[in-house]
Amino acid sequence: MDFIQTAPALADQVYQAILDDICSGRLAPGTHLKQEQLAERLGVSRQPVQQAMALLKADRLVEEAGKRGVRVSHLDVETMRHHYEIRALLDGLSARRTVARITEDKAARVDFETRVKSILAAGSEAVDKGDVPEMVRHDEAFHRHFYQSSGNPLLAQTAEPHWRFLRRVMGDVLRHAEPPRDIWRQHSEIVASVLEGDAAAAEHLMREHADRAAQLLAGKLPDSEADQP
Repeated sequence: MDFIQTAPALADQVYQAILDDICSGRLAPGTHLKQEQLAERLGVSRQPVQQAMALLKADRLVEEAGKRGVRVSHLDVETMRHHYEIRALLDGLSARRTVARITEDKAARVDFETRVKSILAAGSEAVDKGDVPEMVRHDEAFHRHFYQSSGNPLLAQTAEPHWRFLRRVMGDVLRHAEPPRDIWRQHSEIVASVLEGDAAAAEHLMREHADRAAQLLAGKLPDSEADQP
């Protein structure tokens, strides 16, 4: 973990640092987390660590482990499937609506294309570096850009609870289920269909993108990371 500088949203930074370590696999499922050690490693007091732990528990990324304190949660495969099922619908709708909006509004098209190409480039760079947390952040940015470009402000709000769970899952997908380059190739194909004005294809590719991730992860997740009693 990198040393964190003091800032107003310190708990959020601690949350992100721990999430990055979960996504990268540095903190494996079942790993016990000691607040004193985390505070020392991150260069912060225990208070922001306690606040970050509360957020991580709410997002089911960590869980109580009896007298042993808190541990990184094991992945509940069935819950993962449910989240992806809903996200596939929301992402498909965002793609369809984005096509409609940028077809009617030239300024919106320019904004969408400029931003999405920047995200694709950043994602590709993260793949080249093998930086899983960065890949996760750019992947989320890609989909959030579609929510924003759709013109429906409720899409991002509706998707947020699912992303809080799936940020961790995406790290598992990248490390176990699907080559990162394949994921970003799929992103490029989705963008191409949007810019071509093919709403049906864009929606289909976007939904298939989410469904594929869930299916591959469910089939390839090591037993040690599957849901534990």
